[in-house]
Amino acid sequence: MTNKRHDPYEAFRYPAFTILFIGGFLIHIGAAAQAVAFGWEVYVRTDSVFLLGIVGLTKAIPMLLLTLPAGYVADVYNRKNIILFGLLGTTMTSLALGSFSIIQGPVSGMFIFLFLDACFNRIAGPSASAILPLLVPAETLENAIKWRSSLFHLCSVIGPALGGIIVGIHIPTTYFFSACCTTGFILLLWGTTIPRGKQGQPGSIRRQLREGLAFVWHQKMILGTVSLDMFAVLFGGAVYLLPVFARDILTDRPFGMTPEQSLGWLRAAPALGAVLMALFMAHRPPLKRAGRGMLKAVAAFGVATIIFGLSRSFWLAFAMLFLTGAFDNISVVVRHTLVQLRTPNELRGRVSAVNSMFIGTSNELGGFESGLVARFFGPVVSVVSGGIGTLLIVALWTKLFPGLTKLRQLHEENQGL
Repeated sequence: MTNKRHDPYEAFRYPAFTILFIGGFLIHIGAAAQAVAFGWEVYVRTDSVFLLGIVGLTKAIPMLLLTLPAGYVADVYNRKNIILFGLLGTTMTSLALGSFSIIQGPVSGMFIFLFLDACFNRIAGPSASAILPLLVPAETLENAIKWRSSLFHLCSVIGPALGGIIVGIHIPTTYFFSACCTTGFILLLWGTTIPRGKQGQPGSIRRQLREGLAFVWHQKMILGTVSLDMFAVLFGGAVYLLPVFARDILTDRPFGMTPEQSLGWLRAAPALGAVLMALFMAHRPPLKRAGRGMLKAVAAFGVATIIFGLSRSFWLAFAMLFLTGAFDNISVVVRHTLVQLRTPNELRGRVSAVNSMFIGTSNELGGFESGLVARFFGPVVSVVSGGIGTLLIVALWTKLFPGLTKLRQLHEENQGL
């Protein structure tokens, strides 16, 4: 156990991490703003709560089909080039969405572009995750993940709020704004030298994907943390129903907010909670009882989701969404740090792909599940029942993975392997 003084800004001592941090700021703001625009445009043009769920399903299909193969590609080819390819693709799909929105093309066509956008994101996702441990030493990784989490959630505050403003003025401009952001990231990444580290050799993709799945299955701590987050998000996701709450349920909008602006702030609330929690954690030493902290945080996430679903006050709803983001961020830090520290570099692409598929698919399928339940029972029942499901998952996982309650400092756990 080292007695070295904790440096909350240690990750920024490494230039490549700093450059990618800035690039990530651009791309996450653009993506968050675009998500607000797409959901709002679909709901306004169709008045269909079910189609809001289809948005999630459209993103989930590429995750199921492409994430594991993308993990294999990340382990055997240049990860920087893969990320650049994905960024170029998402730039083109954002431009297409903006153009299609201007001409008021069929909603079905917009879903096609959304599907392609999700495909490019899935191709680049495992490479982007696997590249982080190459930028900083192992003892700095938890700090880097905290700051990256802070970045993602900060952008998820700024992006939806900015998106709500732009949508209220001109919806297509939001898509073009996203394209400009990804272009900026391409320019930054192009001139940055990224270490390649030890990588796997091209071979049977089926065999190598089985290696990644088998590694996760046998590492019970990784399996427990990833699957806990997956099911909690699957049942506890209320984000896709926020257009309904913003326009039809939370009608006591303060300060003369339009429904579009209300949606932007509601979308930003979880991210605001997450970024403040991440900043707090970044200035604190590593978690001493990481497993118990994660379980308690996921349970609190479920409680906040239930209260949000029952609320009729804009401010109470905003506060509960804020808390869901804060509690979720604790789970995110534990999960990402544990996965990266316990995985050899030559397997990180595939294991990151498994992690991304579990979590990403649950996000999008959770949106589909929320829309489906809302169609038959209403949005309130959909959100409240999801929060109850999250609490049941925490109780069950405590029994299925008792080692989670014994998980202590993550870097120490890695040293003991």
